[in-house]
Amino acid sequence: MTRSITLAVGLALCLAGTAGFAIAQQTVATTPSTPAAAPGAALDAALAGDWRAPQDMLRDRYRHPAQTLAFFGVQPDETVIEITPGGGWYADILAPYLRPHGHYVAATWDDAIAGQPGYRYALNKTLRDKITARPDVYGQPELRAFDAKAPSFGPPNSADTVLTFRNAHNWVADGNAEAYFKAFFVVLKPGGTLGVVDHRAKPGTDLETMKKSGYLTEDLITALATQAGFVLEEKSEINANPSDDTHHPNGVWTLPPTNSHDAADDAKYKAIGESDRMTLRFRKPAA
Repeated sequence: MTRSITLAVGLALCLAGTAGFAIAQQTVATTPSTPAAAPGAALDAALAGDWRAPQDMLRDRYRHPAQTLAFFGVQPDETVIEITPGGGWYADILAPYLRPHGHYVAATWDDAIAGQPGYRYALNKTLRDKITARPDVYGQPELRAFDAKAPSFGPPNSADTVLTFRNAHNWVADGNAEAYFKAFFVVLKPGGTLGVVDHRAKPGTDLETMKKSGYLTEDLITALATQAGFVLEEKSEINANPSDDTHHPNGVWTLPPTNSHDAADDAKYKAIGESDRMTLRFRKPAA
C-alpha cells in the first residue's frame, strides 16, 4: 500500500544524522508503587482467563504479553492508557489485570468524527461490545475518544503508563507521529512510562521504505520520543524474530496475522511467523 506523508521539519532535522544517532540510556528516579496484589499472580490470572479467544492465546508465542508487560513494569494498581487497542487483544489482558485496583483506559478513535477509515468504527464497536458483555471480567474501563488529527489522551500528568502496540507505523504513514508522542508526554505523570512495540526495520532503512513496508527503525521511534521529551531507558529483544528479514512483497502485512500473500506461499510465511518487533521503554523525566 502506498501512502504519502510529510514529516514535520523538526523530525526531519532530528533524523538527518540517523546514521550516527545515539541515545544515552539513563534511569530516571520514580516513586515506587505498592501493588495491591502480586503482579505475577494477577497477570497470570488475566492471561489464563477463559474470556480470551483461543486464536488470541495462540498468538502469545509471538506477542509475549507476560514478558512484555513485565518489562514495561505495569503494576495492577496503576492508571494505564492503551493507545488504539483495536478489537481488544491486549485489553483482554490489561482490563482484567487492572480491574480490582487500577484503571484501564482505552484510547479509541472518536466515532463522532465522520469520514475516517471504516475499520476504526468497526474495531471500536467490537471493543465496546466485548467490554459491555462481560462486566464481571472487564469491570468499568474507560473508553476515551480522541481525534487522530489532534490527539489528546487525558488530563496532563494523570497516567502512570502509556502503552502502544503495533501502532506507530500508522502514525508515521499518516504524518502525525510527532503529535502522538507529544500527547503521550503530556498525559503521563513525571516519572511515567511509555512502552512501545512495533515492527522493526533494519538500521539505516530509508523513510519511504518504512512508510511502504510498515517496518520502522528503532532510531526513528527513539527520535520521535526524545524529541517529545522522553528518555530511552531500556530496549528488549522479547519480541524479536530473527526469521523475519523484513523484505516481503506486501510489507509487514504479508506475514501473520494479516497474511496478505498468495495461498501458495502460506506455509512459507507461517514458518516465519509474526514480524520482528522492537520493544522500547521510555521514561518521562521526574523533574
